[in-house]
Amino acid sequence: MQTRKFALVMGVSLLAALPGYSWAQAKADHPGVTPGDLRYKGAPVPIKPEEAKETISPKAPPLSTEEFARAKQMYFERCAGCHGVLRKGATGKPLTPDITLPKGTEYLKVFIAYGTPAGMPNWQTSGEMTEKDVDIMARFLQHEPPMPPEFGLKEMKAAWKVHVAPDKRPTRKMNNLDLQNLFSVTLRDAGQIALIDGASKKIVSTIDTGYAVHISRMSASGRYLFVIGRDARIDMIDLWMEKPAVVSTIKVGLEARSVETSKFKGYEDKYAVAGTYWPPQFVIMKGDTLEPLKIVSTRGMTVGEQEYHPEPRVAAIVASHHKPEFVVNVKETGKVLMADYSDLTNLKVTEIATARFLHDGGWESSQRYVMMAANQSDKIVVVDTVKTKLEAIVNVGKIPHPGRGANFKHPKFGPVWATSHLGDETISLIGTDPKGHKANAWKVVQTLKGQGGGSLFIKTHPKSKNLWVDTTLNPDAAVSQSIAVFDINALEKGFQALPIAEWSGLGEGAKRVVQPEYNKAGDEVWFSVWSAKNQQSAIVVVDDKTRKLKTVIKDAKLITPTGKFNVYNTQKDVY
Repeated sequence: MQTRKFALVMGVSLLAALPGYSWAQAKADHPGVTPGDLRYKGAPVPIKPEEAKETISPKAPPLSTEEFARAKQMYFERCAGCHGVLRKGATGKPLTPDITLPKGTEYLKVFIAYGTPAGMPNWQTSGEMTEKDVDIMARFLQHEPPMPPEFGLKEMKAAWKVHVAPDKRPTRKMNNLDLQNLFSVTLRDAGQIALIDGASKKIVSTIDTGYAVHISRMSASGRYLFVIGRDARIDMIDLWMEKPAVVSTIKVGLEARSVETSKFKGYEDKYAVAGTYWPPQFVIMKGDTLEPLKIVSTRGMTVGEQEYHPEPRVAAIVASHHKPEFVVNVKETGKVLMADYSDLTNLKVTEIATARFLHDGGWESSQRYVMMAANQSDKIVVVDTVKTKLEAIVNVGKIPHPGRGANFKHPKFGPVWATSHLGDETISLIGTDPKGHKANAWKVVQTLKGQGGGSLFIKTHPKSKNLWVDTTLNPDAAVSQSIAVFDINALEKGFQALPIAEWSGLGEGAKRVVQPEYNKAGDEVWFSVWSAKNQQSAIVVVDDKTRKLKTVIKDAKLITPTGKFNVYNTQKDVY
């Protein structure tokens, strides 16, 4: 039961977490689908079912009020992350009435109960849904999708609070913290972040935030820390205060993943931007108060087929170093938007058509080209932020998930940027130096073999000779609880696996190892050892040079630690 609860908390596929249900059986039920892919799909959305407006379709089978409420709850918790809030399709197929009504209730019941080879979980035969639930869901899918409320300027301003006005904040740093070596650590299921001192390894403070903080981002000056939860709440934290605290808060939608601040010279700390999954849009805000200024919808046509999509979610956003622009990934349509924030009244947005299902990514080492993963298309998209154009689309392994990726100088191929994958065991190295190594530019110059699929993050540092790759969502506990590390100067020798979870000394729990993060000096790597909310977790710190255990951070306040963001590295885009 604890294993099932952990899967729910993680917000990944519940299928393999069921007692008595093995991954061998999952593979048999879903041929051609990797375990990492299954675990990645089906994340619940934080939209409240009661907020979604119901539309009863006359031609669809009847549903009682109670059944409709139950169906909405099940759909938002288990299906919307894959099929989309409006059922228009995302990583999963569309499930709109024009498709479902001709299929009929009995067909849909089989579809839901037994799953599909494409990765649809077998909800009934796995024991996760009852026969009654499956019947309700089959009828529900033939009605028009419930519509969650929009979230515009009125709603944002109603949720916007300035706790400490800019003129009431310190004019200089009022604490003795080494801010550049401070870590912002997501305490996912506690609805908090922990600020941890990089030298003493002590928690400076814990700060209440939104649900399941997805990322932490720094202002250009390094003073303000911005965190955004999956519930689309942004908290702006002033690190200069005697005790760092939230100075402004806003909710920008119902579900979100990304926040960033302006970094171009002359605009440092002036603006913040956040992108939402629902509604599909991004908003530009004042950088010192989070006052919403400009909202831009991302609804529109997909690349390739040029079909209208009503729910193109905004994934990663990065700030250009070369122009006053935000680089905005629009997931379902496959477009990178270059939003020029120099004139918000006459906002100029340049649309670059790339590949569908854009998700995460970051800069190559020169910070001119941004590398974005089109995850379900198995591609990396390269955008030139100086010329504002698509530079290349590179085919890689199955479901790339680089985080921000890893930059290093390859002994043979020159500067490269690396991504690992959710769907297979490979690590793709892409050449990134069109001037010095033209023949290698925007090509996979080498493919490494890692521990397995289910990787979420890959990391190195300019001062390191190591490349670290996690496998957090791999079904094999020995793999998910360890880390693979490569010697950059001897990649052909393969990886060394380090037993990070074992080093943590924790007792019961999943103990998944996630997200390597360096300190400012680049001589330590921090790993989250992630267990369930009711089990002990930890952070393991490894000496980067010796690859030996340096220290273990254990504290009752470390509840489900996941992402860790060093202030300096995040501020300067060092990865």
